[in-house]
Amino acid sequence: MGERRKGHCPDELRERAVRMVQDLSGEHSSQWGAITSIAQKLRISSGETLRKWVREAEAAATKSGRKQAPVEDSPEVKRLRREKAEPKRASEIRKAAAGFFAAELSRPRRY
Repeated sequence: MGERRKGHCPDELRERAVRMVQDLSGEHSSQWGAITSIAQKLRISSGETLRKWVREAEAAATKSGRKQAPVEDSPEVKRLRREKAEPKRASEIRKAAAGFFAAELSRPRRY
């Protein structure tokens, strides 16, 4: 990475932030949405800073010949991911409801 000026983020934070953007881009409507969300969570000065880090990492991966998962997914892939996640959410809701009603049925009734 080279020499840094005072006040810059450590390399570990940069690498973690870039990995998070790459991993979580599919959960946001755009890569920029993922970048701003992660920058806020990790208290990075601005989303633009993190965007530059992501671009640098992409360029380094291309230069070194490593294959990297595409950061931007097509709308079709995003739709399919949402459809895949929906049954899991519905199952969680059913489990919670079943637990609630089981607790209600097991309580003694007062007449």
